[in-house]
Amino acid sequence: MELAPDQVWRLLLELRCASRALETLPDPVSCGLTGDGQLALVPAGDAATLIEIASNSFWTARVPVPQTSAELLDLYLPMALANRQRPFTLAHLGQSLDGRIATVGGASRHINGPENLTHLHRLRALCDAILVGASTVECDDPQLTTRRVTGPQPVRVIIDPHRRLTAERYLFQDQTTRTLLVCAEGLADQPRPGHAEVMGIPHDGPRLPLREILRRLHERGLFGLFVEGGGLTVSSFLEAGLLDRLQIAIAPLVIGSGRPGITLPTIEDLSQGLHPRHRRYVMGEDVLFDCQLRN
Repeated sequence: MELAPDQVWRLLLELRCASRALETLPDPVSCGLTGDGQLALVPAGDAATLIEIASNSFWTARVPVPQTSAELLDLYLPMALANRQRPFTLAHLGQSLDGRIATVGGASRHINGPENLTHLHRLRALCDAILVGASTVECDDPQLTTRRVTGPQPVRVIIDPHRRLTAERYLFQDQTTRTLLVCAEGLADQPRPGHAEVMGIPHDGPRLPLREILRRLHERGLFGLFVEGGGLTVSSFLEAGLLDRLQIAIAPLVIGSGRPGITLPTIEDLSQGLHPRHRRYVMGEDVLFDCQLRN
């Protein structure tokens, strides 16, 4: 037998559930076949064990693993295994060949293809919370749900320091899952927008302290965090050194103008740039760069 992609996806969802429920997972995690032929966690040393996963997300299998299934394990194990002991933060941007994530007016649908959209929904299903900036909500009015894949709905976190978003936004009215609005502490006592919960963050500078936001989310049991956009928000997390992984999906499209993806402080020499270890994945017509920023 070989491990089919649908079996691997069910295993990843089970690993996500187990990693959040337990203080620590056994190392390695052993996975095998249940009575109905599905993959599941099994006791160490069980004769039916088909795959072992180390805490560093490396995995080994005793049966053939097709390339598609292997890519699912490589891409999604770190998020599935996030827990209190090993929180994990990943950011993703989809952009054109010339590094644009939207037009000047904010239009971004659909720079990347449907394969990358499914990838985003898989990350949503495996994370605990999706983080987006106010500009993303302003331009796209997104749903941020897992409607393209099987899996749970994560908490939706909107970083809106000055509370410029109105209560009519879809995320504030929709009750598919919880929505958390993060703003400056001095604005937290204003009426909550729609069904969203408000979390105020103390700050003494022009931007909210991202490290404190992550600490508060971890306190709430949200250990797998997915920063989905936009460019300024992802750039801020990258500049602060708070990302474990950065993924950039590049589409065969030249826009020629518009909003840039990553924007960091000026450097004088290319040696000062980031040179992360990375893997490349073909997703339809797009190429995804999966960059490892921390071990």
